[in-house]
Amino acid sequence: MANKEILLVVEVFSNEKEIEKEIIFQAIESALETATIKRHANQIRVRVAIDKKTGDYVTYRQWEVVAADSGCAGDVEFPTTQILLEVARLDNPDVQVGDIIEEEIESVDFGRIAAQTAKQVIIHKVREAERRKIVEAYKNRVGELVTGIVKRIEKGSIYLDLGGHVEAYIAREDMIPREAIRIGDRIRGYLKDVRSEPRGPQLFVSRTAPELLIALFRLEVPEVGEGMISVMGAARDPGSRAKLAVKSNDPRLDPVGACVGMRGSRVQSVTNELAGERVDIILWNPSEAQFVINAMSPAEIQSIVVDEDKHSMDLAVNSDNLSQAIGRGGQNVRLASQLTGWELNVIDASKAEQHAEAEVDKIKQLFIDQLDVDEDIALILAEEGFNTVEEIAYVPVSEMLEIEGFDEDLVNELRSRAKDALLISAIAAEEKIETAHPAQDLLEMEGMDTDLAYDLASQGIITMDDLAEQSVDDLLIFSGMNEERAAKLIMKAREPWFA
Repeated sequence: MANKEILLVVEVFSNEKEIEKEIIFQAIESALETATIKRHANQIRVRVAIDKKTGDYVTYRQWEVVAADSGCAGDVEFPTTQILLEVARLDNPDVQVGDIIEEEIESVDFGRIAAQTAKQVIIHKVREAERRKIVEAYKNRVGELVTGIVKRIEKGSIYLDLGGHVEAYIAREDMIPREAIRIGDRIRGYLKDVRSEPRGPQLFVSRTAPELLIALFRLEVPEVGEGMISVMGAARDPGSRAKLAVKSNDPRLDPVGACVGMRGSRVQSVTNELAGERVDIILWNPSEAQFVINAMSPAEIQSIVVDEDKHSMDLAVNSDNLSQAIGRGGQNVRLASQLTGWELNVIDASKAEQHAEAEVDKIKQLFIDQLDVDEDIALILAEEGFNTVEEIAYVPVSEMLEIEGFDEDLVNELRSRAKDALLISAIAAEEKIETAHPAQDLLEMEGMDTDLAYDLASQGIITMDDLAEQSVDDLLIFSGMNEERAAKLIMKAREPWFA
């Protein structure tokens, strides 16, 4: 059947929606197929093929070839869409199970198609194509700054018109708190995600992401865009305060001054874009401790203690500077912690000094008791950073000889006493374990036997609470134990925790 109207429809839709003609042809074929199926009382399978040059189209009814045993009593399960292999081979001996055979049938008139059906199918296909086109155009732009006009506001969330029929979505949680936004405002955002969704938004933008701050400085500060200044990180309390760490790749360039700009013009432009968010420009430093000190600006740090194991730092600040270091609601120390990646604890300098003195006294007394040395030597060891007897026993001799006033004889004597003290302590611990008796609650626990209870006690697991703190792997060292039994015993021991 020929129909020039099809070519006209394709031309109009393609030009208006900027969609490939092939997609419009597929939409019309789908609409014709739907109309053909509706014309039949039974649910049949149909394929429509349109000639892209002339507008002619042919309709085919389809059957799937199935094996004889797939039906009941030699028949097929779905007679309107299936055909037996034996029957199909009467016309085509080469046909196989799973093939589709077709027969040309009368086509419906394109002009008589239910207008609503055709329109819905075509519009649906066009929308799908438009959405795919948007995803393809923006999927490689994730991480970029986008600018749009506020199109509508729904329950605190915003839809941005990026131009070219492209819409972006800013969720309520990605909006700067208390920011006054009106329809028609032009705002910027950070494109954080592009997802192909059948309905709803596909481009997701954030106004709260730290990356937005970095992108804005890259836009406002040419030295950042050209790579002369590197942005090392950013932390934000959206709409209130932010910290930006920068370093210069050119020794002649002041990175902080460049980002602030003449009379603060550059940083002020960023602040205006972020609803008045105050930005502190921080000088990055390869020394972790110095970087933390810089990040705590404007507070002045008196001393700093680094704990590598816990990845934390204790920052001592004068009493009159304490509130400034912490910030309103802990804002300053929280942003500094996010920026540096360290857990930061701000403490009063006077209390920190008292705490340090107490620690030194405690360690000094430990050395006096276990090494049988006088107070002066114990104090020197504590002040040199030795915290345990193990460190004295096994630290390299050369390191201890660097201590002023220590000679080889004294070092060897201290190491010998330390090893003796460790040996005595180990023997005492072993004796304590060997004579340990399981507690009554462990002995009477469901699933426990006496031999196992004593074995556990010999390893320091004396009570149900001790057992509850173990892992399955910890119990597999005991004879007759498997993963299943270990798990049951541990869960039984933990039952009081949940009672």
